[in-house]
Amino acid sequence: MLPELSPTLIRRRLTSLFPADLIEGIARERDAVQRHRKIDITMLVWSLILGFAVDGETRSIAAFQRVYQTATNKKVSRSSFYDRFTPQLRDLLSDLLAHALEEVAAPHTAVPQLTQFRDTMLADATVFRLHRLLTAFPATHQDQSGAQLYLVYNMTKRTLAQFSLTDERTHESSQFRTGNWLRGRLFLFDLGFYSYRRFALIDENDGFFVSRLKTNTNPRIVGERRKWRGRAISLTGSHLQEQLSKLKRKHIDVTGEFEFKRRQYGEKQSLATVEFRVVGVRNEDTDDYHLYVTNLPGEFTPEQVAALYSLRWKVELLFRELKSRYGLEKFETGDEAIAELLVMAALLTLTVSRALLAVFQEIDPDVEYPEERWATTLRSVAQPVLADLALALGHPPPNLPELVRREARQPERSRLTLNKRVAQAFNPEVWP
Repeated sequence: MLPELSPTLIRRRLTSLFPADLIEGIARERDAVQRHRKIDITMLVWSLILGFAVDGETRSIAAFQRVYQTATNKKVSRSSFYDRFTPQLRDLLSDLLAHALEEVAAPHTAVPQLTQFRDTMLADATVFRLHRLLTAFPATHQDQSGAQLYLVYNMTKRTLAQFSLTDERTHESSQFRTGNWLRGRLFLFDLGFYSYRRFALIDENDGFFVSRLKTNTNPRIVGERRKWRGRAISLTGSHLQEQLSKLKRKHIDVTGEFEFKRRQYGEKQSLATVEFRVVGVRNEDTDDYHLYVTNLPGEFTPEQVAALYSLRWKVELLFRELKSRYGLEKFETGDEAIAELLVMAALLTLTVSRALLAVFQEIDPDVEYPEERWATTLRSVAQPVLADLALALGHPPPNLPELVRREARQPERSRLTLNKRVAQAFNPEVWP
């Protein structure tokens, strides 16, 4: 065993990420602490974060209550626990998430060429259903509610960089912010963020981007970036769509001219043109090209541009992890603040997962930890990790027989089991 893998390693990383005095301090500022302190706010936060990872649990308040009681060996009433799910607790989780995102994770990249960029960023959004009574989150269909979670994922540091929660009808691309923070960063976009004005702003701010080219895009080709042997077709001066069916070459690498509308000021909206690189890699199976638009310099070959774009799949895996591993879609509540609170908790679970992953990669950099396999492992150990935190915070270990008895028994004496209902039919005087 590596000497760094001490039994307290995980606990030390978690408590350094969110020290108890930090949680309690923010809780007081946000008025999320009750004076009688029936519930330990620090353990409540950890029960929400690690409760999202507990394998087999639903994402209900009752489930989080079970997780909390198991870890702390403290019985709390349903009403007392439910009353803590307030806008103040939501704000506490939001502040903790902002704190975690400010921590610099250890850089990790298997592609040496990416070190020339400050970060490689993946922007995308996912939609998930909410309780139909949550009218603050209207869906695209009537009589439904839906939320859209927008993320910018820093692939270099394996952590979230930005996020926002909107209703389903809000277009995902409206959440992407431009400005000088783009400088030196590489952005990989899907077609939901396709906008020449956005690409131009990234370029003007000395950032870089790669996006799939829309299938109906037909830029005028103003220059070729590679020379071809023999009697190659000249593309300069023509339009891309006119030439695609004629080409048999393995790659396309040209400069295209694109026209777009600048942002409207008052009643005026000017047209502008910009030149970007258009790259194509031929797919022999389908006998067509995978086309990309980018401002990456020529040192990146067409194959490398296509390979870089494939990294965008990482954000799809991230959403799948949030939904399938941490149950982002498995909660229903008609309370807007609780819905937002649970989303914050899910994002904190993801952030904590990545913080722990960075520790293990630093200890053993030659070992590869696939994110989804890591998430599955975290789910399997979430309850013991929470128990270890509870012990460190002064909570005694649970009395397991008492815990089983409390959780497994019928909560209401008047609610008869099937056997007793049958018995009542034969002996009504015994079972009133």
